[in-house]
Amino acid sequence: MHLDSDPIPRLVRDLAVPASVGFLFNTLFNVVDTWWAGRISTEAQAALSLSFPVFFILIATGSGISQGVTALISHALGARNPAQARRFAAQAAVLGVLLGLLLAGFGWAVAPSLFRLLGAEAAYLDLCLAYMNTVLGGAVFFLLQSILNSGIQAQGDTRTYRNVLIAGCLLNALLDPWFLYGGAGLPPLGLRGIALSTVLITAGGAVYLARVFRRSELGRSLTAADFRPSASDLAAILRQGVPASLNMMTVALGIFVITWFISRFTPHAVAAYGIATRVEQILLLPTIGLNIATLTLTGHNFGAGRLDRVAETWRTSVRYGLLLMGLGGVVLLAGARPLMGAFSADQEVVATGAAYLRVAAFTLGAYVILYQTVFMLQGLKRPLFALWIGIVRQALAPLVAFPLLAFVAGLGLHGIWIGIALVNWTAAVVAWFYGRRTLDNLTAAAAPARSAKSPAQ
Repeated sequence: MHLDSDPIPRLVRDLAVPASVGFLFNTLFNVVDTWWAGRISTEAQAALSLSFPVFFILIATGSGISQGVTALISHALGARNPAQARRFAAQAAVLGVLLGLLLAGFGWAVAPSLFRLLGAEAAYLDLCLAYMNTVLGGAVFFLLQSILNSGIQAQGDTRTYRNVLIAGCLLNALLDPWFLYGGAGLPPLGLRGIALSTVLITAGGAVYLARVFRRSELGRSLTAADFRPSASDLAAILRQGVPASLNMMTVALGIFVITWFISRFTPHAVAAYGIATRVEQILLLPTIGLNIATLTLTGHNFGAGRLDRVAETWRTSVRYGLLLMGLGGVVLLAGARPLMGAFSADQEVVATGAAYLRVAAFTLGAYVILYQTVFMLQGLKRPLFALWIGIVRQALAPLVAFPLLAFVAGLGLHGIWIGIALVNWTAAVVAWFYGRRTLDNLTAAAAPARSAKSPAQ
């Protein structure tokens, strides 16, 4: 696979399809957790939903650093500088361990207050803390799994992580009921057992990815010196990774904001939103594969000086994504209630979640345009736009739109669902025009350099 010369449509498919399949199983992993939590109680399902903003900080940090490292490694490989790519991979792994330890301590300190702010008290609070405190114990592994994958993914291999996620999902389906109910000498662990299963599987995945990277072309030449802290390399990783992580954290902030407004209604509404968003995530999975393809191909081709291929990658990924999300919207419109009914027998939860999914059917295309543009800009080493659009989309705009639609206009919960759609479509339009202008400016800046080279050629 030649990332800077093979046909773009084929490369997008070759990178996106395995990644999408892997993240399908990753989402099913979470669906399995939600299903087993439902066997405990509606409050246990709501506890998972309430825990997600805290859990997402871990995911956001690992994913953001991983995005930054993928961009840097891809760019270095495209520029034919494997030694620099190798150093970025090693430095990122060290950074992942340190950040994991810091986030675990921070999470244990703030989780009780955060859950109380979201309305959790008494037994409901105990459920949230039982789950979250256990997950935080595996913080290092969550970060390392994402970061180690970036070194593999940047070399054009999305199949290894796919296999890790498939194996993890299957193991989780076995471990969840065992840890939940006990057996074979293990006492019943309840919701804590679901969290423990997640931590153990993630730790195993991180170890396996480390072995695969060590055997890769980059990994085989790793030396102890590559792991010695380098201020310049760490600064480069942080410049690329921190904005991406903060952008991902704005998603957690957005979930917090949405959950806060929903919690003004009933716990059933919180549970419904948690289940419905997991259904939505399944349909959005192809966009995750396209994100990875866009980031990797943009980084390689930008490093190789092929902005024409960057533009083609962006257009191709958006075109594929809109087609797939059009089909996904039909699925949501036709099957909203049955999809919700698969995860809850509570008719209030089903009806509330189905109402959200019917509005979400018209929002899927906005995510395609927004995500592909953000990941294209990340590959161009321009991560700050994602952070600013994230702050507006996840916090500032909802704080205006939700009260106006839900309370002033009297639309209640339906006003929040409409607000989510309006905010995301506005962000998508802004992102599209910004991305196009950025590519035009880079192409214009590169034109004199190409013209200067032409006579010598």
